[in-house]
Amino acid sequence: MIDINMNLTPADLLPKIERMWELSAAKIDAIETSCPPGSASPVFTVNGKYTAQGWTEWTQGFQYGSAILQFDATGEQRFLDLGREMTVKVMAPHVTHFGVHDHGFNNVSTYGNLWRLMNEGRTPENEWERNFYEMALKCTGAVQARRWSNTIDGTGYIYSFNGPQSLFVDTIRSCRALAVSHMLGHEMQIERDERESLLKRVVEHAHNTARYNVFYGEGRDSYDISGRTAHESVFNTNNGDFRTPATQQGYSAFSTWTRGLAWAMLGFAEELEYFTTRSDDELEPLGGRDQIETMLRKAAVATCEFFVRESPTDGIPYWDTGAPNLHKLGDWQNKASEPYNEHEPIDSSAAAIGVQGLIRLGHYLAERGEQEQATRFTQAGLTTLNTLLDEPYLSTDTNHEGLILHSVYHRPNGWDNIPEGQHVPCDESSMWGDYHAREAALYVQRLAKNETYHTFFGPVK
Repeated sequence: MIDINMNLTPADLLPKIERMWELSAAKIDAIETSCPPGSASPVFTVNGKYTAQGWTEWTQGFQYGSAILQFDATGEQRFLDLGREMTVKVMAPHVTHFGVHDHGFNNVSTYGNLWRLMNEGRTPENEWERNFYEMALKCTGAVQARRWSNTIDGTGYIYSFNGPQSLFVDTIRSCRALAVSHMLGHEMQIERDERESLLKRVVEHAHNTARYNVFYGEGRDSYDISGRTAHESVFNTNNGDFRTPATQQGYSAFSTWTRGLAWAMLGFAEELEYFTTRSDDELEPLGGRDQIETMLRKAAVATCEFFVRESPTDGIPYWDTGAPNLHKLGDWQNKASEPYNEHEPIDSSAAAIGVQGLIRLGHYLAERGEQEQATRFTQAGLTTLNTLLDEPYLSTDTNHEGLILHSVYHRPNGWDNIPEGQHVPCDESSMWGDYHAREAALYVQRLAKNETYHTFFGPVK
């Protein structure tokens, strides 16, 4: 369980955050040299150098989104220029990529961040540039929403690249693409000019993720522990009936892959924030505000509580809470994480993602006067970020292209590098872990400086 520092404040983390941005700048420059446009998207490091891994191109938005965040945090113009130039040059195929569920990762991290900065007045207003970003964001939401399977109750979900039978927990974070597209007044049109509300699809996808991929200790199966998540839910596509939980990147269907847990934490917390910007009239046909926010909140609280309870004391989780050799580490939940152990790897990227889920949920609850629970989650997030922004997790080696160390990608497939002399993957970074560490640092930096509250959908006007 996380040993929550109840006295830590966002301002206390500013020296570490500033140090991180200094290191981050050099690492972004190094990646641009070693992974130029036209090469495969960098995914994770091997011996400190970013390499590709053919599966799907879901990480390029994190590469150029990181440059945009670097500008956002530091004001260094050259990183804005890099992010803008590369978004125009290489990101268009991702907008119309019909084969993936990752639109919120690639396109909201690039087009979306650039659009948000203009909305915040951080970059000059330019009508044609704005129109360009907004067209991309409208399209990406509709393209992602087209990946739709119906469930037996007449609702549905955005299906994963595994096929129409597959609902991934990851996608709750990526469906922010639909949320922004709807915010811009867009609808999806299908046969005979039939119009489909993107907001409706966000609600239905969130509902089914919360229903099937998140557990609440209500006796759904023999391993129903409140807050645990299944990587995948599998459906019978003939009638939309739910069949079974599953996983590819976790250890088993009945344990919790912690990066999937983190995607749920952040995705549900962000959608809670997003739905506060929607009118009652918009939400009434979709079940109404109370029903929608209750569903999102239940999932967010359960998953965040599980993360706090099932992580080591410093907040950095192992890659799966059911990993088969965790017992060899002894009482691992009551001591700090051990990235150089001999039995099971850490996944620091789960912590980098989960930090925002914890603090955003804390912010949401504080706004509603629920101070005790709000403080618990906020301080757990700050405690975890405080760990991430220091050794052995912050990468201070100038020859290492990664920012946050001890991330893993696909433990079952054996894709992750095991350095010489070690027994499990360690000392490596990932594009999503580095991006989300930067995003979490930016978020907390703004809290510390009382600046515009950071959301994927920008300032509420």
